[in-house]
Amino acid sequence: MKFTDGIIVVVKKDCPTCLLIAPVLEELEQSGKEVSVYYQDTSDFLSVTNVIDDRELEVSYRLNIEIVPTLLMFSGGKESSRLTGWEREEWRSCLELESLGEDLPDWRPGCGSRSVEPEIIDVLEAKFGNFDFSARKIPLPLLADDIEYCFENGWTDGLPVVPPTQERVLRMLKGTSRAPNEVLGVLPPYSIQCTVSKVAINAVLAGCKPEYFPVVLAAVEAALEPAFCLHGLLATTWFSGPMAIVNGPIRSEINMNWSGNVLGQGSRANSTIGRALQLTVRNVGGGEPQKTDQSTFGSPVKYGFCFAEDESTSWTTLSEERGLDRGVSAVTLFSADGPIGCVDQKSREPEGLIYSLVGTLKGINHIDMANGSDAVVIIGPEHGRVFDNAGWSKERTVDALQSALLIRGENLGMGTDPEVASKEQSSQSEKIAKFREGGLTLVRAGGQAGLFSAIIPGWIMKGAPGTDPVTKEIKL
Repeated sequence: MKFTDGIIVVVKKDCPTCLLIAPVLEELEQSGKEVSVYYQDTSDFLSVTNVIDDRELEVSYRLNIEIVPTLLMFSGGKESSRLTGWEREEWRSCLELESLGEDLPDWRPGCGSRSVEPEIIDVLEAKFGNFDFSARKIPLPLLADDIEYCFENGWTDGLPVVPPTQERVLRMLKGTSRAPNEVLGVLPPYSIQCTVSKVAINAVLAGCKPEYFPVVLAAVEAALEPAFCLHGLLATTWFSGPMAIVNGPIRSEINMNWSGNVLGQGSRANSTIGRALQLTVRNVGGGEPQKTDQSTFGSPVKYGFCFAEDESTSWTTLSEERGLDRGVSAVTLFSADGPIGCVDQKSREPEGLIYSLVGTLKGINHIDMANGSDAVVIIGPEHGRVFDNAGWSKERTVDALQSALLIRGENLGMGTDPEVASKEQSSQSEKIAKFREGGLTLVRAGGQAGLFSAIIPGWIMKGAPGTDPVTKEIKL
């Protein structure tokens, strides 16, 4: 938007100082100055000739007006001077007038411009800003219910979503310094380019706050890594879906939950971050149930599965274990089924807890199946104190579990070959490891009451093809 040389004054009636200087604007016009007065609400208090309607606030937005009244001088098509509020000597000096506003007080502060009101600023930026959302705009039909319209177009996971208006998407994009049109990668199953703005749209749909958005972006980037094998995880007939575990300072900054009901409802951040990832896979990549998503049973984890680790213990955190410093915020993505509870309210020594956890871990997938998947073991606080009081580190605990997780191993007749017996004894005479080396991951989380831990099985391990955990640093 270009402005001709001269004087521009931006005012609104709902400002005592703007009402105060109305006679000054008349004086300016009578002195022969070229004055254009833009009003933000109504003009019935103005008597000058060149009064211009700015109730849409486009001029105020483009001129970056924060206070009214604002006086601007334009010369050579560019702004040369700017004054806010009323200060008589400043106005006289700027306008090169010896006499101006003689009957007015020497000074009065201005008021906030309508263009910077919290409920308006995002609307103006979306309407007049030069933002490339890198996504098509879909007009809402007249009189249509926006939430029902999202259902009708298949943009939901079966639950209501937040309609992704331009203002909401723009607000979400403010949660990161990354460019809206940055391509994060190609998202399966339909190999669609996934941009930051497309993820922002789905973060809005999921109900995220802008401060959650860097975590969502890191989770999407982790899912796009070949090692995670998102396409296979999506298309499998098994139960699994992505599970995100968050480490670092951002956990408390966005009020994530790592305590009571950590895997359940109640935390907006936990609930919506995982949901944003799943909706991105659905709406950008095309991963729809009973289409590309071929899960036989599915699982509630497919709505979204995300929580934070309790970092108040002596154990190495998950992100440290995976090569990052303790103070770095990160998200680690696993394939995951629903949690399996393990209760042991009597053991007061680590060996007893190892026995209990091993008994539950052996039953994952099938009691006689080895290396069928990896597993995450979430050690609850009361179980964790048993290990801590005995001086057991995470590494020692994992080693003890792996040493006790030996099974006979049998061919379970994977596939449809009728000649393969349903339980053919393995040719190996000795017992074999239930999980591959590195296939058990331990984290700490959960409420203070209850001698419980939770075991999260996953999809098949890497190589069949399968999945590996992926860790990404969260960058603002």
